[in-house]
Amino acid sequence: MDQAVAAIADFDDHYDPLAMGGFAFGDLEDIYAVARDLARKAPVHKGDPYTLFTGKPPHFGGEYNNFTVLGEDAIRQMLSDPETFNMDHNAATFGMTVGNTLTALNDPVHGKVRRVFQAAFMPHNVARWGDELVGPIANELVSRFIDKGRAELVSDFALPFPFEIIYRQLNLPPSDTAIFHKMAVSLLMMRGETMKYALEASHKLWDYFKALIEERRRAPGDDLISALVTADVDGEHIPEDIMISFLRQLLSAGGDTTYRGTGSMMIGLLQNPDQLEAVRNDRSLVPAAVEEALRWEAATPIAVRSAARDTELGGLAIPKGSVLTVVTSAANRDPARYPDPDRFDISRPRQRHLTFSYGSHVCIGQHLARLEMSRALHTLLDRLPNLRLDPEAPPPKVKGIYFRTPSDVHVRFD
Repeated sequence: MDQAVAAIADFDDHYDPLAMGGFAFGDLEDIYAVARDLARKAPVHKGDPYTLFTGKPPHFGGEYNNFTVLGEDAIRQMLSDPETFNMDHNAATFGMTVGNTLTALNDPVHGKVRRVFQAAFMPHNVARWGDELVGPIANELVSRFIDKGRAELVSDFALPFPFEIIYRQLNLPPSDTAIFHKMAVSLLMMRGETMKYALEASHKLWDYFKALIEERRRAPGDDLISALVTADVDGEHIPEDIMISFLRQLLSAGGDTTYRGTGSMMIGLLQNPDQLEAVRNDRSLVPAAVEEALRWEAATPIAVRSAARDTELGGLAIPKGSVLTVVTSAANRDPARYPDPDRFDISRPRQRHLTFSYGSHVCIGQHLARLEMSRALHTLLDRLPNLRLDPEAPPPKVKGIYFRTPSDVHVRFD
């Protein structure tokens, strides 16, 4: 912990996004039946997904020329052509709060910077984090509720789990983790009255990480920030604005998506006790359970691109400057590739899903996400005998359009 760096400042009026709920951007449980019906009619539709799925005006982005991409061939064509479909819209929106990060950069800058960040998330580093951080944190969290015989797995385990890992990767002060969590969640809430808090979080994280980077340059340690400040791109250090933007995105996207994915994985297994028991008895099935969970319920079921020029996709003319929302989860539940696609089934033949995107912007944190979900499942099965859904609680559900989230998963164990 860096005593020389001042503590992260809380929101000026002590705003708490964690108490608000509604992070799912749409309270829709089944987006897949709608997506399949639309995809059968055409692979690409005029309009944004929120309006197409609900019939309501868009939450945001209504001023843009919006298209929604649902067909798998069209999705793969888009994501593999970064010259025609670039990241300009992300830079103009996501970039307002997170900054000049990988999901807002185009090539050649994106590829140049990505090589350095990607090196930090290679399998050998991820394996080390698994031994030093991921496993111990999973056990610490379970120890907090194991004597109760019951738990709510989202708030008690899945939600704090990836954030605790990130805080320790960055060697952030444990006393400030609650504030970091609020800031991370706020960065993604860029709509309506919450936008001012997203910008406030962005500014305060900028000030904090700028000071922390300067301190780690002066006295580097063995944490991720120290590794980044000493890394170079073609003989040059990573620009400070890009490094701070990356750290802000790591706090928000890195923690937020893994907690959602872990919660959905547990729903899939708990609702299929035979599969849960099979994994308990044969841990070689854990990777299959993780991959099926990632396919079945992607935490972030969309990706967004901009049309860099007039083009055509799926038989539709796409004018330059249009915003295209790619519903990658539609491909993950395409019945042409996955028989009975809405069923959670760990015995499915392995196929590459699109949860971590596709092409040059594929998620660099995918190895860590898989490891975190695997270690989480091992720990829960190791320490919670006869883990099962609480019969007195409402059945858990995953909801959302732009983010898919289980709000609670109540369980009992012996």
